[in-house]
Amino acid sequence: MAGWLETLDRLARTRAKAGLTRQLRPRTADDQVVDLAGNDYLGLSRHPEVIAAAATALRGYGLGATGSRLVRGSTDAHAALEADVAGWLGAEQALVFSSGYLANLGAVRALAGKETLLVSDAYNHASLIDGCKLSGAETVVAPHADPAAVAALLDSAPGRPAVVVTESVFSVDGDLAPLAALHEVTSARGALLLVDDAHALGVLGVAGAGGVHAAGLAGASDVVVTATLSKSLGGAGGVVAGPAELIRHLIDTGRTFIYDTAPPPAVVAGVQAAARLARAADDRRAVLSARAGETVARLGAAGFAVSRPAGAVLSVPAPGPEAALAWAADCRDRGIAVGCFRPPSTPDGSSRLRLTLNAGVADADFARALDVIVECAP
Repeated sequence: MAGWLETLDRLARTRAKAGLTRQLRPRTADDQVVDLAGNDYLGLSRHPEVIAAAATALRGYGLGATGSRLVRGSTDAHAALEADVAGWLGAEQALVFSSGYLANLGAVRALAGKETLLVSDAYNHASLIDGCKLSGAETVVAPHADPAAVAALLDSAPGRPAVVVTESVFSVDGDLAPLAALHEVTSARGALLLVDDAHALGVLGVAGAGGVHAAGLAGASDVVVTATLSKSLGGAGGVVAGPAELIRHLIDTGRTFIYDTAPPPAVVAGVQAAARLARAADDRRAVLSARAGETVARLGAAGFAVSRPAGAVLSVPAPGPEAALAWAADCRDRGIAVGCFRPPSTPDGSSRLRLTLNAGVADADFARALDVIVECAP
């Protein structure tokens, strides 16, 4: 029986040699590190109105939801958030899950039957990739952000039900999918378009309604939107938004919805408050846009190949996984938290720092963070 432990140890040593070891680094409540690694884009996770809403719900409902959504886990807080998010995104209905990961698994599985062809962007997030795998449907990987390639793949399987799966703002490099062009391709061929709007919600579009809304596709009957509530809204959970028939199907058959404990009402109430603030946060979105330009200019002047991001995510190439790890560690030692992305988290197999901008970081701290990133570069 000890053989399996020896196998795990051998695999761990192999990962260590390749620079792919990962570590948990707990932080304290009073952590003073400048955060360019988390996803609190609008700086709402500590907003007084968000904390107050969560505290009120905590006192009223207690710590957890105490059950799945179909048992005792659905509260009026969940229903209110779903109505608000649907209205914000311009969708007919929305359904809240306990994480964005589970929302993506549930959405892909709900849309894919045995005969369905799934066309997945090469740079999609792991949750979408896993959703495709778990669905049991045939999946083909399309070149990144290439509507012509998607059209060719759909044309190679005429008459089959098909779903094109993409992110809006991609989670590693921060570029924006050509959503309008993709929708032209899918609508002309009777396919569905599933868009993970996780990194665009709260950041892009009128009132921060996301990339799908910004592309003019809000409410389209052949477009399904997923998102997480843990990024620009600073909370936790995920959502699927689309036609009422889809939401009914998810409630009846969605395993990641039916068999999972509901997100805590306190978190849901806090997220609803954050969503209300996010809709009116044009000033914070302006800060993000300005900081994106400042980051590209500063790092570009230092010789890094950084393209201007569509939202608040950008990446900086590193020579390799060990160099990326050392670079991030040196920044952390100087009080700056940055993301370190190495295979298999990177779709192209290369390593980089990922920077996620935060409107809640003070101007002086942000400027210092950029200086530290340049100074610590390998």
